[in-house]
Amino acid sequence: MSFIEMVQTYWLYFLVGRYPEGPLGGLALTLLLAVCGLLLALPLGLLLGLGRVSPWPWLRRPVTALVFVVRGTPLLMVVFWAYFFLPGVTGVKTDQFSTMLIALVVFDGAYLAEIVRAGIQGLPKGQYECARALGLSHLGAMRLVVLPQALRHMLPSLVNQLVSSIKETSLGYIIGLTEVSFVTTQINTLVFTLPLQLYAILALTYFILCFGLSRFAFWLERRLARRQSAAPLHPHVAT
Repeated sequence: MSFIEMVQTYWLYFLVGRYPEGPLGGLALTLLLAVCGLLLALPLGLLLGLGRVSPWPWLRRPVTALVFVVRGTPLLMVVFWAYFFLPGVTGVKTDQFSTMLIALVVFDGAYLAEIVRAGIQGLPKGQYECARALGLSHLGAMRLVVLPQALRHMLPSLVNQLVSSIKETSLGYIIGLTEVSFVTTQINTLVFTLPLQLYAILALTYFILCFGLSRFAFWLERRLARRQSAAPLHPHVAT
């Protein structure tokens, strides 16, 4: 089989797997898993990030320890825990997609917690102090004053985390998840004579996705910086 024939035969399988006759797979499943993992990890990351900057030691210390443990553990181990440990504890065996999604949510949640913490601590302390001086509680100051500003500055980091999530989905290969790298291996098994071309296409696909998103994050960061530098200084802030 020539390279052109291989592309004509398997391009749809590479993109969506066996869908609609079978389960979704390929590049579509990779993107779906990465986006869903990041979106579901956002609430967890926000809660953990708020815990990391909490003024209450009884909350801040265990949350900090949890974040450090997850960040210090390879994602592959988190996948194995979700695949073997959770069914043993709950008695419910999850499929490959749910297992990988759980692992991504836990793993990305820990990294998003650090992004949230950095975003909050990157703001001038006067923002929080003024909110408290106006009578707001700690949670009220965070919800109404600090977080809306911090989240805007965290957008480039969130895009970069999406890039990491896209690459992390390839570990689903270990548990038989039919994401794009697994599908590429299956195509290689069927064709057998074009491994270099096949994996070059896979590498190029990852590069286009990740490089494009990275450049978007860079553009977004510069745009936010320009808007911030162009924003007028309020009189009460100047005094």
